[in-house]
Amino acid sequence: MKNKLFVFAALAAVAAIPAQASEDLAKKHACVACHNVKGAKTVGPTYVDIAKKYAGQKDAAAKLAEKVKKGGTGVWGQIPMPPNPAVPDADIQALVKWLLAVK
Repeated sequence: MKNKLFVFAALAAVAAIPAQASEDLAKKHACVACHNVKGAKTVGPTYVDIAKKYAGQKDAAAKLAEKVKKGGTGVWGQIPMPPNPAVPDADIQALVKWLLAVK
């Protein structure tokens, strides 16, 4: 029984690492200057609102990755999402995957 509890605790700890790493990426690339995970909207929508809007869309990850890289306007109002060409594609993919899983 103790072994099962240890394995479960270890798996839970490992599962939390990617979420924290992706949240750290959001801080590193200054995404949090315009977006909160949840709560009040700042300049841009919260990650929870974005995840809800794109839930169930097959091409959501590709759309969002392109939006992060190239920027855009009109989806959430007239405040533009600035382009982020310096953010590595691997970081964008990790951020989008994390973002779509935010609850």
